[in-house]
Amino acid sequence: MTARRLHILLTAVLLSISAKAQVGDLLDYQQEIGGGLGISSYIGDAGGGLTKNPGFMGTLIWRRNYNPRMSVKTNLAFGHISGDSKGIFIPENPLSQTPEGGTRAHTIRFSRQLLDLGAQFEFNFLGYGIGAAYKGVKRWTPYLLGGAEITLAMGGGAPTAGAFTIPLGAGFRYKIKPRLNIGLEWSINFTTTDRLDDANDPTHLRDPYGVESGTFKNKDCYMKTFIFLTYDIAPKYRKCNN
Repeated sequence: MTARRLHILLTAVLLSISAKAQVGDLLDYQQEIGGGLGISSYIGDAGGGLTKNPGFMGTLIWRRNYNPRMSVKTNLAFGHISGDSKGIFIPENPLSQTPEGGTRAHTIRFSRQLLDLGAQFEFNFLGYGIGAAYKGVKRWTPYLLGGAEITLAMGGGAPTAGAFTIPLGAGFRYKIKPRLNIGLEWSINFTTTDRLDDANDPTHLRDPYGVESGTFKNKDCYMKTFIFLTYDIAPKYRKCNN
């Protein structure tokens, strides 16, 4: 083999290795799997809020990243909510014709388990990723979310209640390593039921004031706040621009 042919062969091998390395450098991942831990909080006729009677919540997460700005997340979450009507006027008979609105009921307490399954669209304020600096991606970004879920409220001596739920919220994501992500997420979940706070009690919190209700009017809500950790999967090779 002449020196010229050897030079051509070595050049071809080096170019091939370089091309493969460049493609490898552009390696991207389409999906994430992981989970989160946090608190779930009730909002309804018995008051409630983020810091009142928070309950433990855990969630499993699968996220499909379509581009650095847009993702769709599917989650299965299990949590606990509780509360009471202490300090809130709940009448024993909401249809009473007395000027006071009826006789004040005793304090009603409830404790329920929540299970929800749904999907949310997420919009990142910044292009999310690591590497590929020429595209302006950042390893951190805040985001907004909105979607749809099915929620079940169970236990507490009351019948199981099911509802369609619309979650709206915001979060923050940070890429610890090229395939490892951590974040914080908060959402308020608007349900189509007034029975999240059902209790084993003759006086219930379902429409306690006798006010006409609509699909989401006079219904119960709950909040979810959690820290999550996810791992990138499903690699996707992009064509080398060179």
